[in-house]
Amino acid sequence: MDESVREVNARKWRAGATRVADDRLVVEEPLEIRLGGRRFTLTMRTPGHDAELAAGFLLAEGFISAREEIGEIRRLRDRKGAPDPNAIDAILNVPAAGLRERLKRNFTVSSSCGVCGKTSIEALERRIAPIAATVTIAARDLLAMAARMRAAQAVFAATGGLHAAALFALAERGEPRLLALREDVGRHNAVDKAIGWALGAGLTPLARHALMVSGRLSFEIVQKAAAAGIPILCAVSAPSSLAMELANEIGMTLVGFVRDDGFNVYARPERITD
Repeated sequence: MDESVREVNARKWRAGATRVADDRLVVEEPLEIRLGGRRFTLTMRTPGHDAELAAGFLLAEGFISAREEIGEIRRLRDRKGAPDPNAIDAILNVPAAGLRERLKRNFTVSSSCGVCGKTSIEALERRIAPIAATVTIAARDLLAMAARMRAAQAVFAATGGLHAAALFALAERGEPRLLALREDVGRHNAVDKAIGWALGAGLTPLARHALMVSGRLSFEIVQKAAAAGIPILCAVSAPSSLAMELANEIGMTLVGFVRDDGFNVYARPERITD
């Protein structure tokens, strides 16, 4: 069985009758991320693609700006010397003074988020370059992206209990090409894994790509996509007001409620063609 899925027994009620039957649950476990051996952050995630998760998180949160700034991401070992499945260490090629400044800047942005939308957006604009990509996507191709993401969600099909982020390459002609799909119990983690994959593949900044996510579009999801240079961000659910404001300010196309026959465009609609 995949490490992201666990077999369990459940008492199932159907039409007034109960029975004990096999079921599958998505695995949720903590992941400790260290920087140069020092404890940095802890996140609850679905095991798998942990190095991508760490790399994507570091890029999306402004601790690194390019793949070359990651020296190594390695698995820590437990007290018995065995690889620890829930702890990794990121060794960065960033001068100590520069890393301290990035830590200070990131914590300033994080503390302002949710307190003052204008402050949050202004702080991010100082860190994230505006998105000027002129790439476009046809409406029918955007709808096809949602269908392709659903079809590729293997763990969701087995458990029904996690989110997905799908990264697509946009072509001048033809449908978008699905490059990577990552699933996780956390929406942010799924996005970090997809971005981390792209970082490792040397594709960032993602100026000719679109990201589709399975949940709602929050301020943080827009922030992460913007850090990777993604010009088109789509979701099957709704955006928040602050997510829409940030997308408009930085020049990102924001699309919500992508369903079988339609969608809503909340920011920069010029990249969607008929």
